[in-house]
Amino acid sequence: MSVATYAAAQLLRVLPRVQITRVVGKLADASIPPPLSKLVVGLFTKAYDVNVGESVRPPGAFDSFDAFFTRALVAGARPECPSQSAIVSPSDGRLDAGGDITEGGSFQVKGRPYSAAELLGSEVEAARYSGGQFFIVYLSPRDYHRVHAPVGGTISRVRSMPGDLFPVNSIGERHIRSLFSINRRVAIPIDSPEHGRVTVVMVGAMIVGRITVTGIEERDVSPGTHVYPEPRVIARGDEIGVFHLGSTAVVFLEKGSPKLTHPLGGIRLGAPVHALSPEGEGAPTGSSS
Repeated sequence: MSVATYAAAQLLRVLPRVQITRVVGKLADASIPPPLSKLVVGLFTKAYDVNVGESVRPPGAFDSFDAFFTRALVAGARPECPSQSAIVSPSDGRLDAGGDITEGGSFQVKGRPYSAAELLGSEVEAARYSGGQFFIVYLSPRDYHRVHAPVGGTISRVRSMPGDLFPVNSIGERHIRSLFSINRRVAIPIDSPEHGRVTVVMVGAMIVGRITVTGIEERDVSPGTHVYPEPRVIARGDEIGVFHLGSTAVVFLEKGSPKLTHPLGGIRLGAPVHALSPEGEGAPTGSSS
């Protein structure tokens, strides 16, 4: 560990992370005139090598930086996975980790231990994933920042958990214990007839405090459990949430799920990460009730 890295980690601990995030969030939401919008978007696009050609662009210019950052994709920008049984990546980004969850509900990310219960905010929900699988997709500033369903099924409720806003980067992962578990999180459980309950946890970070969820009319999902009046039926690939300035998606799969098949590294929305064995072997053992 270099002196610079250690110093950066100590600085992160004392910075007013929540306050900084709120200020930047207000600036990102502020309306900006078209000439300034084009300048800001152009500079950001060049700095991070963003492919705006695959995005839906309004006539003229984006009316705020947030509108640019949360831009939608044009139809057909991400081809659909041909295997109907596959579990797919919920977003563009980098597949950072994946593997087994122990029978006790713990797993490792880059050598650091994590508890499924802490990340999910529920001992009951974590019990479903004892002996199961997980994978993590990190979204960089250049990526498309909407999150989609890795499987089809129904969503009955969403759990929003308050937390800190440490940056999710190499420094944060190395120096902040249980980083994903202590940051602000939103858990979206999807009950799939084929795969059991698959939960996508959207993890916030510094400058990424705001998370919206499709079907919940709040600009930032408030803490607590949000129950839909009727279960929301979704197809694989449907949008389920949006990061307002990026972060990380952690996906939990029940016991019996197939092993990770996609190599670590770059991944695109809709790319198969897990696929069922022939004739349904390896189906989840948990129920979806």
